[in-house]
Amino acid sequence: MQHHVLYGNPGWGSAIVEAQLAWYGLPFRFEPSGDLFASEEARSKLRALNPVSQVPTLVLPDGQVMTESAAITLHLADLCGRDDVVPGPQSPQRAAFLRWLIFIVANIYPTFTYADDPSRFVKLEAAQSGFQGECNAYAQRLWLAVEATAGAPWFLGDRMSALDFYLAVMTRWRPRRAWFAEHAPRLLAAGERAAALPALLPVMAHNFPPT
Repeated sequence: MQHHVLYGNPGWGSAIVEAQLAWYGLPFRFEPSGDLFASEEARSKLRALNPVSQVPTLVLPDGQVMTESAAITLHLADLCGRDDVVPGPQSPQRAAFLRWLIFIVANIYPTFTYADDPSRFVKLEAAQSGFQGECNAYAQRLWLAVEATAGAPWFLGDRMSALDFYLAVMTRWRPRRAWFAEHAPRLLAAGERAAALPALLPVMAHNFPPT
């Protein structure tokens, strides 16, 4: 059977796609991208596949390249003909799933793009820490908006979805787990529930090994 090839870095956004590949049981090879912030060589190598040198970058078995985790999420569900983590078109939860999937990737995810290395966007060194702080504060406000709509025990309520996979990964990023525990406990709980799924345990261990 042909394999997918997932370019990524442990603990980075590629973990979200890695979790889905593992969930579906799709054979894949993980190809370390290297540190895309620190290494021009790593950026140049990935740029041949992805013009913005970001992960996740997924090479399909037929050689096509996919980027953008939301697009990959929808594609993998279609590929496998399953609706267990992506509600189908007739599901009453489809609209909410699509809304918050796109909200997360269009609004929250970019705050990491900007704040992880503010020097890429703000050239005046004295302004970089302030810019980074504003991005991080904005991310917290966005997470609070997501928390206000979250169900239990999963984000969509009584059914699991790929949104819970996103939460399993992203609640381990800024503003970190203690903040989520205090301000967004439902998001943290849904993410923890997903992280404990047997199919995802190896993925979480690969991306977030115990310290």
